[in-house]
Amino acid sequence: MQNPSSPRIILASASPYRRGLLDRFLDDFETVSPDIDESNELGLSPKKLARHLAKTKAETVSMQARDSLIIGADQLAVLDSRVLGKPGNHQKAVEQLMAAAGKVVTFRTAVCILDPVGRNRYEHVDKTTVHFRQFDRRLAESYLRHDQPYDCAGSFKIEGAGFVLLDSVRTDDPTALIGLPMIWVSDVLLELGYLSA
Repeated sequence: MQNPSSPRIILASASPYRRGLLDRFLDDFETVSPDIDESNELGLSPKKLARHLAKTKAETVSMQARDSLIIGADQLAVLDSRVLGKPGNHQKAVEQLMAAAGKVVTFRTAVCILDPVGRNRYEHVDKTTVHFRQFDRRLAESYLRHDQPYDCAGSFKIEGAGFVLLDSVRTDDPTALIGLPMIWVSDVLLELGYLSA
């Protein structure tokens, strides 16, 4: 599906989930982990922060790879106006899930694509609304032992067994919740000639 004459593609992310999504239809791309400060010193809204981080990741990697198409991305989970980071361990994941039980968590998944040919920047922020069912600590613990989503914002994986915690998911692009809105990404790559329809 990939146009062999196009510049190389670099995913500016260390996320195995994003890499897995690109693997579904790209034959050849590289991943580079951008080393950036992800704190919100500017006091941006979650939507603007996700966009800012995706752009910063893409631009950071682009400095060493000017002739490559760069895909930068970031995802934030927001509960009651509070950003939920990656839990990192079991206890924090339990706390996140119990705080989300019976509530709505909004995921903002931002993408920034830098095209080296036209020197253009393409940006998009997807909004996915996740309604968590009311559940007890026992179900949260059981789920976490199964999926171990300690590197996932919001402490669950929709591509794993995370559906057991949910009432509903509202989105225009189900892959956005995994970490990269692939409908939008593939639209841009098709438009730029990196993919053949």
